[in-house]
Amino acid sequence: MCQRWNGVLHGSFDAEAQAVTVTGPVTRHPSSSFSERAFCAVCGSHLWMRNTDEADQNYEFMPGLFPAAAGFPLISEIYTDRAPAYLRLSGDHRRATGAEYESKHLFVEGDTP
Repeated sequence: MCQRWNGVLHGSFDAEAQAVTVTGPVTRHPSSSFSERAFCAVCGSHLWMRNTDEADQNYEFMPGLFPAAAGFPLISEIYTDRAPAYLRLSGDHRRATGAEYESKHLFVEGDTP
């Protein structure tokens, strides 16, 4: 789903819901039975993705929204077994295959990037 959403790599960083204040016009789109994606209602910029049926409902923000995010380190990578050659990331960070990730997190059945 994420690769289809933005065409290539999906990067995000987490923020706890209670630490987030949303101002301005936002359009929320229920992208699955358990998640939503949000966009700026004025310009259409991608804002966040988050699960809507979990207790924490933390936000996964798009890094491009925040200039300081350019200096954030890569912490983890998922679906490494499905990454095309041009998206194979180097470095010392956690990696998980699709099966490893899906055994611990909600996902859309049959949706393969």
